[in-house]
Amino acid sequence: MKKVLILGGGFAGVQTAIELQKSNQFEVTLVSDRDYLYIYPISIWVPVRNAEFNDVKVPLADIRRKYPFELVIDKVKEIHSADHQVVCENQTLKYDYLVVAFGADKMKHKGIENTLSICGKPEVSLAIRDEIDALIQKGSGKIAVGFGGNPKDKSAVRGGPGFELMFNIHNLLKKKSIRQNFELTFFAPMEEPGARMGKGALPMLNKLFDRYQVGKRFGKKITGFEPGSVVFEDESKLEADLILFIPASAGHSVLQASDLPLTEAGFIQIDNFCQVRGLPDVYAIGDIAAIEGPEWIAKQGHIAEFMGRNAAHNIIESEKGTSNKKGYQEHLNILCVMDTGDGAAFVFRNSQKSFLIPMPVVGHWMKKGWGTYSKLTKVGKFPRLPGM
Repeated sequence: MKKVLILGGGFAGVQTAIELQKSNQFEVTLVSDRDYLYIYPISIWVPVRNAEFNDVKVPLADIRRKYPFELVIDKVKEIHSADHQVVCENQTLKYDYLVVAFGADKMKHKGIENTLSICGKPEVSLAIRDEIDALIQKGSGKIAVGFGGNPKDKSAVRGGPGFELMFNIHNLLKKKSIRQNFELTFFAPMEEPGARMGKGALPMLNKLFDRYQVGKRFGKKITGFEPGSVVFEDESKLEADLILFIPASAGHSVLQASDLPLTEAGFIQIDNFCQVRGLPDVYAIGDIAAIEGPEWIAKQGHIAEFMGRNAAHNIIESEKGTSNKKGYQEHLNILCVMDTGDGAAFVFRNSQKSFLIPMPVVGHWMKKGWGTYSKLTKVGKFPRLPGM
């Protein structure tokens, strides 16, 4: 059997491993630097104690029981496609096909150590929880939540979790009857953060900001962070006891010690079939790949999974010697249930349409249900529904 090496234990890598293992045609090895899949879309509840850290994890060992791929817990250091090998901290691995799926690094803003990110390492969600707990114990404070962009790749932004975290913090403080003692502010360098969700989303977001009495600092470039403040290009500052910031994605540092073709932003160049340009036996999927599409497109977990399924399909078809391959571009969309703690909004956008549907109360429980569904499908205890 041919050997397929998958680098990354996130949505993209795990989905590829599952699909290839189903085919029973390859020796599949998944390399991850942690022994669990972290369900980032529901991690927003960890800081507000609406979920425990373990509720957001799926042990890779549990997934392997259903889909017995080989698992290597190690950290990738270098990729040498010319030699068909990957250098890890503890070993060097060979492959016939390679799927690169270990995500991206983050933009390095000046003073970034003065912030915490819900989209950072999984354990950061616990640090955010502890900081919020401390402010609640104090009884008052200022909390700033925001996200940034990457001017070299507009798809590298991730703002949705910032909105969700802010609204969930509001509802947590409201339940504790201390919301009036806190100043909440959302900040972003864009004039209209959230615009990529579609024109219908902006009025809804503004209504939520007004309803939850959240201040706004939009349209000013972020030049850095200091202890207790966000610094903008006009030298104005946003003071805060806690700064929660989601930096835009940037090319992974490992790629600098590799021989894969990269974009100016540092992401791997791929074609519509997720194949790395010029390398027929190497695929890149998820956040590490440079996706092409409409200006509004963003990298999301469901896109990463879709690319994983396509990459697996295309590897199988390559071995058959057929041209029956699947592309990702025609299926690009934005899809999310934006949780607010006491409800949600269903957001959808593709090249033909965009809409946002408010879902008071029931929306929150729908997202809770999706989290359970996501974990069960990964371990093979519930069938995957079409389109999900």
